[in-house]
Amino acid sequence: MPATKKSPITSRILLLIAFAAVGFALVYLPSTIVTQYERAQRLGGIWATLYLLFVGSGSLILLSLAGLGVYRVFGATWRKRRNLSRRAKNPSQLSADEKLAELDANLRSVEEIGGATYLSQEMREQLRKLAADIASKRKSEKLEIVAFGTISSGKSSLLNALAGRDVFDTDLRGGTTVQRNEIPWPGNDQVLLVDTPGLGEIDGQQHASIAAQAARDSDMVLLVVDGPLREFEHELLEQLGAMEKRIIVCLNKEDWYTDRDRQELVGQLTSQVATHVCSDNIVAVRSRPTERPRKRVLTDGSEIEEMVPVEPNIEPLAQRMMHILRRDGRDLLLGNLLLQSRGLMDQAKLRVQEALDQRAWEIVDRYTWSAGGAAALSPFPMIDLAAGCAISTKMVFDLARVYHQDIDAEAAVNLLGQLGKNLISVLGASVATPLVATGIASLLKTVPGVGTIAGGLLQGIVQALVTRWIGAIFIDYYKHEMTTPQGGIAELARRHWDKLTTISELRKLVTTAKQKFSEDQT
Repeated sequence: MPATKKSPITSRILLLIAFAAVGFALVYLPSTIVTQYERAQRLGGIWATLYLLFVGSGSLILLSLAGLGVYRVFGATWRKRRNLSRRAKNPSQLSADEKLAELDANLRSVEEIGGATYLSQEMREQLRKLAADIASKRKSEKLEIVAFGTISSGKSSLLNALAGRDVFDTDLRGGTTVQRNEIPWPGNDQVLLVDTPGLGEIDGQQHASIAAQAARDSDMVLLVVDGPLREFEHELLEQLGAMEKRIIVCLNKEDWYTDRDRQELVGQLTSQVATHVCSDNIVAVRSRPTERPRKRVLTDGSEIEEMVPVEPNIEPLAQRMMHILRRDGRDLLLGNLLLQSRGLMDQAKLRVQEALDQRAWEIVDRYTWSAGGAAALSPFPMIDLAAGCAISTKMVFDLARVYHQDIDAEAAVNLLGQLGKNLISVLGASVATPLVATGIASLLKTVPGVGTIAGGLLQGIVQALVTRWIGAIFIDYYKHEMTTPQGGIAELARRHWDKLTTISELRKLVTTAKQKFSEDQT
């Protein structure tokens, strides 16, 4: 559930308070200063000077502390808003200094998150390795040019032509590139040429995963085609465009087409990719040697037709790549590193959230069966209720510590009281607690096998269900920094109640309860 944003009304109230404080100071301070000065004059001599010195110094210290407090509060708010505003922008909308500042901030944040003790050692090592990879690429300033293409589009052959030697597999059967392969571009060790699995190949899910990772890490993309864009090529182009990748579309096997057909095809491609690729970045190339027919006139005047070898021609592509790298290489590298650091930040936050949620649900499970066991084994109903309330309250405080939220006893009791009213409302019962229990028991009886459960065990299941429901609500509440959810606490409570009282969830609850309570009795 999204956190509630600060409304314009709140900002206006804060501004009004600030104006009121200034007005109060303008009215109160002059008269106070005059009064203190007159008091000092009555003392006379050195005592007047000392009095003014002490009063002035104390006032200056108080004003400095107040100013520092205001600066910290409003400064933190301003920095948070600035960071959110900057993160909402694409790299192309930021200056080089802004990109570097956010990149440094993201890496520092990931390093801090990676040191959290509640994360597993494996998770911490994974985050540190990913951050180290980004820092290493930033230091080395190596750009990655990644090639994508359909089966046998000539993608690997094109990279071999750029490399000047056969280093990438070019099996004509297709489907042979099953992992990421890379080499430095000859003559420019700061550029890596990267081959990826062909689009649309067999075992597509595995290949798509490798290709997607390569796309995220790439600084420039070569999309190799041999005709109009297919549907999955267009989908990839949309994804690359969303990542703000610099894309060059390479029409390979130009020798397949006449000059007129080739011009028409380039025009069609230009129209298809216009949203994400400028016309200058669409080039026609020939990555493999081929042959063309030629008529030769013999000495006797007769003509014969013969096949003449034609060398590969990748010069338009190489020239375009060099032009982009010279002009925009640093911006491409910074933009990509920034996107990678943002992705790493999101991943780190997700890992932390998963770890916190896991700890929270472990606490809820423990209190669920503690409350349920107490209710199932105790012969005194009123004691059951008191124990259940105490256990739920303790659970609420423990969950608050997991999510680093401050909550006092009064707030906890008030919230639990609201949940009690909501529970009665959900079940359509009156205000009496026995009717609530009866309502839940009736609900549980819709689950196969509950009809044979004894009264004490049924009471334990009722208490376990209510405790788990309270735990689910507070996990959701704390995760979103105790902001009021849409529809209020009542709507949040109803949603979790509906989720926990589905037939499948109730069946799992009953099965676990039988096992837990039988173990307690033995």
